[in-house]
Amino acid sequence: MFKLKLLTDPRWANIAEGNLSEILTDHAWCEQKATTNAITLITMLPEYPEIVSELLAIAQEELEHFQMVHEIIKKRGYEFGRERKDDYVGELMKFVRQGGTRDERIIDRMLFAAMIEARSCERFKVLTENIKDEELKVFYKELMISEANHYTTFIGFARKLGDPEKVNQRWEEWLEYESKVIQSYGKKETIHG
Repeated sequence: MFKLKLLTDPRWANIAEGNLSEILTDHAWCEQKATTNAITLITMLPEYPEIVSELLAIAQEELEHFQMVHEIIKKRGYEFGRERKDDYVGELMKFVRQGGTRDERIIDRMLFAAMIEARSCERFKVLTENIKDEELKVFYKELMISEANHYTTFIGFARKLGDPEKVNQRWEEWLEYESKVIQSYGKKETIHG
């Protein structure tokens, strides 16, 4: 899936299902951060109105996902906890180019976003296929499709903003880097943990 080099062990779903309150709170905050990331990208691309329009739609959809997860938390009587630090995302952020041209930095931010969407989609697939909770199976299947669309959009933006061959080469570097990062994760009841 998405050419990820290391897939999630299906047993992670059992860890997640063992503490649904925690996984749902973490997931809600992931959606909030995805909303913020889309808005940040908008501020970087004012000269591309068509990309801004699509990023606005993504930001709105991510905010809707936040609301949906929050509603599930409330409905189940769970406590909506404070924001969690996402160490996985922090590790990925270290790989985003700091130098180079403005376009190269923006392309890398697009690939950063694509990587998070790809891994989130893969995790949602694992949940869909392995948890017993029927409501959440359906919910995560719907979100899996949405995350796949966001991944495709971010990769498409990167290819639009730069040489597609160079973008593909950089995506391969991202995949290699992420495969090393993800080895330390998959043991906690968090979306990326």
